[in-house]
Amino acid sequence: MATLQDRLGRSMQDLRISVTDRCNFRCVYCMPKEVFGPSFAFLPRRELLTFEEIARVAKIFAELGVRKIRLTGGEPLVRKDIDTLVQELASIPGIDDLAMTTNGSLLTAERAQKLRSAGLKRVTVSLDSLDDAKFRALNDVGFPVARVLEAIHNAAQAGLTPVKVNMVVKRGANDEDILVMAEHFRGTGHILRFIEYMDVGTANGWRLDDVVQNSKILEQINARWPLEPVAPARPSDVARRFRYTDGAGEIGLIASVSQPFCRDCSRARLSPDGQLFLCLFAQKGYDLRHWLRSGASDDEIEEVVRHIWSGRDVRYSEVRSEKTSGMPKVEMFRIGG
Repeated sequence: MATLQDRLGRSMQDLRISVTDRCNFRCVYCMPKEVFGPSFAFLPRRELLTFEEIARVAKIFAELGVRKIRLTGGEPLVRKDIDTLVQELASIPGIDDLAMTTNGSLLTAERAQKLRSAGLKRVTVSLDSLDDAKFRALNDVGFPVARVLEAIHNAAQAGLTPVKVNMVVKRGANDEDILVMAEHFRGTGHILRFIEYMDVGTANGWRLDDVVQNSKILEQINARWPLEPVAPARPSDVARRFRYTDGAGEIGLIASVSQPFCRDCSRARLSPDGQLFLCLFAQKGYDLRHWLRSGASDDEIEEVVRHIWSGRDVRYSEVRSEKTSGMPKVEMFRIGG
C-alpha cells in the first residue's frame, strides 16, 4: 500500500488520542483556573468516544500507515479502566509504539504495572519544577513535587522506559529551574525534555515575551555539562536530542516557537469526542464520530480519513504571526500536547 501523504508530502505515522478533556490539574499554561473553574462544562459521557470506537479508529489509522499511538488528555488516567483501552490498542497489527503522557498524579506502582501488563510501552510525565512551592503554583491545585517523582519511579520500576520528563519553560515562572532540573535527572536514565511555552488554544494568555528559546536553554546546560547532538530516531521526531559527553544520559529540546518542525510533522490528533485535528494549533476538526455512529463501514471511514489527510497543508508554527497567533484555536486539553 502506498504511503498516505498530505499536500506537502508528509506521511501520517503518529496518532495522538485524547481520551478525556478532564484534568485534575489547572496548569496556568494550559487550563487556567479562572477560565476552567468549577462551573466549566466538560464533555458529557455520551459525547465521548467509547473504547471500542477509539480502537476501531486506531485500526483504520494503522491501515493507513500509523505506527505510533500516544494517549493523552486532559489527564488520561482520570478515564476509568484506561488499561482496557491500552490492551485493545496494543493488539492492533502495525502499531509498534504505544505511549502515554500523564501528569503522574494517579500513576501509582500498581497502576503502572497494570498499564505495562496491558501493553503500554512508555510514559512521559509532566514536571515543570522541582521547587515544591513553585510547582504547586504552576499546577494550581497544590499538588506536590514528591508525588510526581514517585510516579516517575513507579513507571521506571514497571518497565515503562525510557521515562521522559516534560518541562514547559515559561519566563518568570520556572526558567530559573533549568539547571536544577538538568542536574536532578542526569544519570537517572530518564530523558528530560525542555518545551518552549506555546500559544496552544486561547485561554492561557500566551505572549512571545514569555518564551525562553531552546537555544538559550541549550547554551546554559552546555556551559555546565558539555553536550553533543544525537541523530533523531525518525525524521518526524519533534525533539532535538543531545547527550552529555560524560555519559550521564541525554536531554531533548522541543522548539515549536523558535525552530518550527512543521515540514516533518506526521501527527494526527483525535479528540475525546471524535474530532480529527491536523495540527496542535488547529482552528477546527473533522467529525469522525458522526461516521462511527452512522453505520459507516471501516472502508468508508478510511476513505474519509484519506481525503482529509491528503488535503492537509497546515504549517502554523512556520507562518506564526501576530495575526495567526490571535486566531481562535482548539484548547490543548482537548487534543493533548
